[in-house]
Amino acid sequence: MPELPDVEEFRRVLASCATGRRIERVEVADAGVLRGVTARRLRQRLTGRTFAAPRRHGKWLLAPTEGPTVLFHFGMTGNLRCDPADASAAPHDRVTLTLDDGRRLRYRDQRKLRGIWFAATAADVDRMLADQGPDALALAPGELAELLAAQRRRVKAALLDQSTVAGLGNLLADEILWHARVHPARRAVDLTDDERRRVDSAARHVLRGAVPAGHVPAKPSWLTARRDAPAPHCPRCDTPLRHSRVAGRTTLWCPACQPE
Repeated sequence: MPELPDVEEFRRVLASCATGRRIERVEVADAGVLRGVTARRLRQRLTGRTFAAPRRHGKWLLAPTEGPTVLFHFGMTGNLRCDPADASAAPHDRVTLTLDDGRRLRYRDQRKLRGIWFAATAADVDRMLADQGPDALALAPGELAELLAAQRRRVKAALLDQSTVAGLGNLLADEILWHARVHPARRAVDLTDDERRRVDSAARHVLRGAVPAGHVPAKPSWLTARRDAPAPHCPRCDTPLRHSRVAGRTTLWCPACQPE
């Protein structure tokens, strides 16, 4: 599932492909990914507009023009591609924007769990993102620890809640808590000050490693590298890892490094 690092990579794709480019044509192959806007209105309002520099908030990618803004959310299987003019469409290309240099910006999504929103004004953008917490990558040292201190839920549930902090998903949450040596089912409010500081520090460390890669990397020294192993062992202490359900998500953790 695309998380903050993946969406940051999509932001880089959009910035390099479309900033300063005029939209010549809007093709909607599947209106099922459009949220609150019809294909006809999207074509009418975007054709002839010029993209400004994009930005990201959590898992949302914002593509402003000199007028309206397009908001992308990638759900579980979404992707954003910048293809040359002669590239063929793929089966799951839902919306294609042809730019004035001939390149094609394609929103590709197999399962269509999220999609594309249209905001006519800056106020509409603010309204659409009103339920989002601060962006995880923008937090200053200590801010995440303060946010967790007020949460009575399990710490993993708090990290996954986009209204608490925006951008973290299942892989990032597990990786952060493993680095911090904190059990994912502990209540955030019950953590010691030192444990919350460790989660805060681990979040910044993991994001620094994941954002340049454009995904949560399977580094040999990271938990993510062991997720798909038949009998995974902790990369730190070699203890057999355990799977459980926390906050409704499959969770991987080390019983030795992350005691309950």
